[in-house]
Amino acid sequence: MESPRSPEAEIGHRVEDLWEVAEPQLSPSEKLNSCFEDIPVASFPRTHPSQVIEIPSDASLAETVEILSKNKILSAPIRNVEAPEDASWMDKYIGIVEFAGIAMWLLSQSDAAVNGTVGSGPGSPVSSLVSRLGSFTFRRTSSGRLETATDSESDEAASVGGSFFETLTSSEFYKNTKVGDISGSFRWAPFLALQTSDTFLTMLLLLSKYRMKSLPVVEVGGDKIENIITQSSVVHMLAECVGLSWFENWGTKKLSELGLPVMKPSKLVKTQVQVINT
Repeated sequence: MESPRSPEAEIGHRVEDLWEVAEPQLSPSEKLNSCFEDIPVASFPRTHPSQVIEIPSDASLAETVEILSKNKILSAPIRNVEAPEDASWMDKYIGIVEFAGIAMWLLSQSDAAVNGTVGSGPGSPVSSLVSRLGSFTFRRTSSGRLETATDSESDEAASVGGSFFETLTSSEFYKNTKVGDISGSFRWAPFLALQTSDTFLTMLLLLSKYRMKSLPVVEVGGDKIENIITQSSVVHMLAECVGLSWFENWGTKKLSELGLPVMKPSKLVKTQVQVINT
């Protein structure tokens, strides 16, 4: 008896069926685009079948990170706690928050405090954060790559590297700032969303060519997020397609041959942290 297929594998077999009946004169790329164009994003399996994890806009950054960590997700939509229950999704949500976004926002605030562009008087949360970060800075190498550095490149570097994130997360700034106050710093209001009638091709283009990390799925005129499709969930889906003819046509290619977006060396951030043997 054949074992039941996973929802991801079901999509792979659906693409397989479309692949076999596609116009023979089409190139492999055109055939694959045609297949994905015929599948709506409503067919994509839910990452969280029970519900979409939301962050209330009055949650602190610390509470936000705790929710993300507990649910093992990297981002989540921010729900406006002041919006009425019957509000549309456009009014109910104010953005998407990401782990990386929180870290970058804290760093930008500490940098602004150093430059005197935000309130940083003695005893202020920002001033306290900056003083505890010590001499941590970014520097650009001759190759254009960003690295972390300190005024002293030995013991002080190890100290800053080892306690850097602990310093960020123990600051009052991190504990007291509301996630709703920073959401506008990263996403337009509220976020770019897919409609349930949109196709897999649109979804894949946004996640790859346009480098979106996650895409909420909504109904036109609806009041909630139906699903959230992430880069990692798409990779998981493709992993379930190994062995299917349409996938093998691409699965044997090198990454450099697939035309995926390439990160430029100047956009990479590298930190130097001393490794301590225990």
